[in-house]
Amino acid sequence: EKEQIIPVIKGLNLSVKAGEKIAIVGVNGAGKSTLIKLLCGMLTPDEGVIWANGKDISRIQKRNYYSNFSAVFQNSKFLPVSIAENIIVKKSSDFQQVVSAELPLFEEEKKMWNVLRNVGLEEKVKSLPNKEKTCLVKNVTGGVELSGGEEQRLLLARALYKDAPVLVLDEPTAALDPISENEIYQKYHDLTRGKTSFFVSHRLASTRFCDRIIFLENGRITEMGTHRELMKKNGTYADMFRVQSKYYAKEMGDSVDEEK
Repeated sequence: EKEQIIPVIKGLNLSVKAGEKIAIVGVNGAGKSTLIKLLCGMLTPDEGVIWANGKDISRIQKRNYYSNFSAVFQNSKFLPVSIAENIIVKKSSDFQQVVSAELPLFEEEKKMWNVLRNVGLEEKVKSLPNKEKTCLVKNVTGGVELSGGEEQRLLLARALYKDAPVLVLDEPTAALDPISENEIYQKYHDLTRGKTSFFVSHRLASTRFCDRIIFLENGRITEMGTHRELMKKNGTYADMFRVQSKYYAKEMGDSVDEEK
């Protein structure tokens, strides 16, 4: 008997304007990460077409299409090299003799420290004996193992350093405590200035910082609008936000304003 194939995404139609900040939310298994991987060209749809600037992305060379995205995925990993190499994505030998680089060495390092500052890791890296040259392997001499929250921030730094026109953040604050998470949210507009961004999360506290919220259920868009609009609609999004806000209020020692 032929195995029945159940699609993850069904009948989804979504248009995004350049520079728009989109939040994609929903419960686990709603299809959030699948949608993002389709947008990034990492998965090919069995049916339907994904367009970018009027072109079918299946007709665009993969390398060229990927260059448009800076992404942090849930399963993103680090290379067993230095902090600087993981952010700039160049071998240490290339730092000494940069060939065909878009930025000279000094500017690359300046940009690296700037993104580390933006994600709240500058002081941590400067406190390490080998600073940005510290290897991300604990059993190597002078190496270090970062905490879950620090790893999450470093992944974000790498994505920001690439500085692509589209920024994709798939559960980027999952390993952060509520206070650290809120700090990232407060910087969200600065971090995404001039970019089209997709912010994927099952935590709805992040959604108020986006231009539009896409609420997914079983692979379909069931609600769409701003935070204020969806709260007034009083549907599934509003119900979920109210439940989550109680936990955030307890952990942060404050209340969460539904209408902002």
